[in-house]
Amino acid sequence: MDKLDSILEQWRQARPDVDCSAMAVVGRLGRLLIHLQNRLADNFTAFGLKDGEFDVLATLRRAGGADGLCPTDLYTSLMLTSGAVSKRLDRLEAAGWVTRQPNPDDRRALRILLTPAGLERVDRALEGHVAAMEDALSPLAPEQRAQLAGLLKLWLQGFPGESPG
Repeated sequence: MDKLDSILEQWRQARPDVDCSAMAVVGRLGRLLIHLQNRLADNFTAFGLKDGEFDVLATLRRAGGADGLCPTDLYTSLMLTSGAVSKRLDRLEAAGWVTRQPNPDDRRALRILLTPAGLERVDRALEGHVAAMEDALSPLAPEQRAQLAGLLKLWLQGFPGESPG
């Protein structure tokens, strides 16, 4: 029995006419989210990053390649405003982890690239990020993880803007 079971029992007694069983799922997801965010934030802090900065570096690492990304592609991929991305880029550039370079195909545009220090930073932070997630999931067997991932994907697809593809 965990804290949520106690809360649900209290609701059953206080309001037997209301089915509060959804709280068992949503409440636990909320508690898990808090634990996961704290664990992942600890990893980012160890590398001198905030989670949003890690997102920028990780996007450049996985999608930018040797040519980097234009700012529009970056903020579209991150689902942020251009202003929010600009602020993150300013901090990352000041730290020496990204650089803004003229786009050779369009002199009016820029490309955002990881510096060698940024590449090393994101690769090390990614390893810690994955290790933190693995540790968080360690109570689950591989089959349970796969089942949970499938159920969460199905649930997520029921929300507007979440495509099944």
